[in-house]
Amino acid sequence: MDAHKLVKMANEIASFFEAEPDRAVMLESIAGHLKRLWDPRMRRDLLRWEDEHRGEGLKDSVRAAIGAHRDKLLGGV
Repeated sequence: MDAHKLVKMANEIASFFEAEPDRAVMLESIAGHLKRLWDPRMRRDLLRWEDEHRGEGLKDSVRAAIGAHRDKLLGGV
């Protein structure tokens, strides 16, 4: 899948969960959504983008969720 589309989708997910006042819950929710609803290939491609492009285009909350829950996101990849 196109990495730019994945970035856009991840940012849209983050926008929804950013209303959560507890930052830890917000990050867990973003990562949980990606884990539950994204195909492992999509998660792998997003993580590769984050690694190779230093998260270019990703919202801070998405980068933080990846950093805090990388192992969870890699499960099943």
